[in-house]
Amino acid sequence: MLPQPHPAVIFKTVSEGAVLLHTESEVYFGLNHVGAQVWRLVTEGASGLDDLVTGLSDTYPDVAADVIRDDVAALLAELTENGLLVSAGSDDAAPQTVP
Repeated sequence: MLPQPHPAVIFKTVSEGAVLLHTESEVYFGLNHVGAQVWRLVTEGASGLDDLVTGLSDTYPDVAADVIRDDVAALLAELTENGLLVSAGSDDAAPQTVP
């Protein structure tokens, strides 16, 4: 099961990709276009790493699936380490509402 966005994180699309802001810890994180796509897939209900790899492989067919898997796993780990994603079963995990 994938980690989920911390409810205090705001996602905003920008021309270079997206930015994330954790409003409680004030962590600011920039994502390129691929990272922004990963974030969207996570928030739109991708059920696991395989779903993310499949979604990205459709967009980037010239990139090997194992490369995508490694890169996505590294991004998810970094976002979790910075408190932007939390374990799905955690008390901090909550449905994200978008205004």
